Amino acid sequence: MQKVRWGILSTAKIGREKVVPALQAGSYCTVDAIASRNEEQAKRTAALLGIPKYYPSYEALLNDADIDAVYIPLPNHLHVPWAIKALEANKHVLCEKPIGRSSAEAKQLQEAAKKKPGLKVMEAFMYRFHPQWKRIKQLIRDGAIGEVKTVQSFFSYYNIDAGNIRNKKEVGGGGLMDIGCYCISLSRFIFEQEPDTVSGQVEFDPILQTDRLASGMLHFSNGTATFTCSTQLVPYQRAHILGTAGRIEIEVPFTPQPSTKTKIWLHTKSATEEIVVDAIDQYTLQGDAFSEAILHDTDVPTELSDAVNNMKVLEAVFKSSAEKKLISI
Repeated sequence: MQKVRWGILSTAKIGREKVVPALQAGSYCTVDAIASRNEEQAKRTAALLGIPKYYPSYEALLNDADIDAVYIPLPNHLHVPWAIKALEANKHVLCEKPIGRSSAEAKQLQEAAKKKPGLKVMEAFMYRFHPQWKRIKQLIRDGAIGEVKTVQSFFSYYNIDAGNIRNKKEVGGGGLMDIGCYCISLSRFIFEQEPDTVSGQVEFDPILQTDRLASGMLHFSNGTATFTCSTQLVPYQRAHILGTAGRIEIEVPFTPQPSTKTKIWLHTKSATEEIVVDAIDQYTLQGDAFSEAILHDTDVPTELSDAVNNMKVLEAVFKSSAEKKLISI
């Protein structure tokens, strides 16, 4: 079986603990190299994860002709620059969310990708690959809850460590960039369209200067979506999709553990049904889906235009809060 040979740009925690092992478990993936600006760190991580090659720089990995695709879990401000460099080195690119710090950055990557039509580029919103969402989308298509009118989501954790990358404003830290982007993505994913207007309320940490509590409302042509995200609340996530004839509740919408079954509750006028979805690693599914697009030269599951549009909505939440008004998209 032909497989895509992956290289990993950085030894970031999400790569070490989640994505690399998931890719290694994939049917269409091998992880052949990892790079770090710290050679000893690259060496240790390669040994720990059983990766054959390690490099003391990202450039060195990109110069490896035996690497087909790269996964980029770098800090947000480095996503677009290194994704573009990877394309210039003729590598396919799977880049962590958010795709960049702004829609302008996302458009830069989009333009760079157009110059390399034979290469695949995708933002890594792994939650969309979990079977629970395929089941939910099917329930909606089948009319199980009637016409969808509103989506509500919540995502939070507690982290006040000033040294943590998520709390550093200059590199694109903050709650909206880190987890609010999931809530925005989910709303657009369910309605399958872009919002017309956006309103938002954002609270910033007085010391860290990053957003620590944000709520938004997205107005679609046929409904609304509301969300709250926070980096300084008790860890929690939930999603609700409400229609004219019922509702769907999702226990762990974004980051279900690969070893744990997930639960969906379908509430209708006549009954409540608990739907249990088998445990699976959504990162593995994402890696295989992207790799298959490379191997068969088909479209990636999510085009870059989706990443650009998600950033436009995220920016509108910030702008609405700052200007205290409704923002048109």
